[in-house]
Amino acid sequence: MVSPTASDVHPTMGVKIFSAGVSACLADVITFPLDTAKVRLQIQGEGPTSSAIRYKGVLGTITTLAKTEGPVKLYSGLPAGLQRQISFASLRIGLYDTVQEFYTSEKDTTPSLGSRIAAGLTTGGVAVFIGQPTEVVKVRLQAQSHLHGLKPRYTGTYNAYRIIATTESLKSLWKGTTPNLLRNIIINCTELVTYDLMKGALVRNKILADDVPCHLLSALIAGFCTTLLSSPVDVVKTRFINSPPGQYISVPSCAMTMLNKEGPTAFFKGFVPSFLRLASWNVIMFVCFEQLKRELMKSRQPVDYAT
Repeated sequence: MVSPTASDVHPTMGVKIFSAGVSACLADVITFPLDTAKVRLQIQGEGPTSSAIRYKGVLGTITTLAKTEGPVKLYSGLPAGLQRQISFASLRIGLYDTVQEFYTSEKDTTPSLGSRIAAGLTTGGVAVFIGQPTEVVKVRLQAQSHLHGLKPRYTGTYNAYRIIATTESLKSLWKGTTPNLLRNIIINCTELVTYDLMKGALVRNKILADDVPCHLLSALIAGFCTTLLSSPVDVVKTRFINSPPGQYISVPSCAMTMLNKEGPTAFFKGFVPSFLRLASWNVIMFVCFEQLKRELMKSRQPVDYAT
């Protein structure tokens, strides 16, 4: 008797959610300095204190941060980042296939582009509302600097949660939900749908087998497409979340202020670190996600002995 291989066994929803959460956390730990560099570049030019140090390029920003504020600063906000991946990525990625099946009329047919996009919209939207407080704390910790006599607003992750909730309002933990929702709908649809379509096309046309090289190439292409489409919304989201109360009256006000003061190129600040971060994050996350799912399903299979 021959049992089906792990690749033939459909992973359960629990396996997908767990695999997505673990893989996303690993990808976040490895790529977090790039995310911090992206945030610093995005807020550069926003306020009067931001002109004291000028960041130039990805490596320049990382080097300047490490020299002026210490290497540990590159990982400021990491606990909130990991909390975000556990509450956010595990749902938006782990539930994608299950929700896609729900939108597909017949289980045996290939999911349509419409059902893939609908799944991306649904899982991305739900995950944003659940994980938004972790996003607010992560961005603020990454953005704050102790240089030039500036006293940090927060001393740590849980201190940030407490201060935001008590001095601003509990609602402030969901500040920037609208641009973040738009950003993550774009990211979720572009990233997951592009990855899904690319992987399917490569395997179906027998260009690559359903293994690491296929996952790696699909993730890179998905990363570039996602960064290109989401960059303007990402910059506005970062600026709005990091702003003190009263600086911007609304998200459109934030976008118009950027356009009038800094020009249209402001919406693509931090594009290179954003792409490097998202592309490398995608590669690490999707490759680990696929392999972890496979290994977990192997461990669940009963061992058959030849008689």
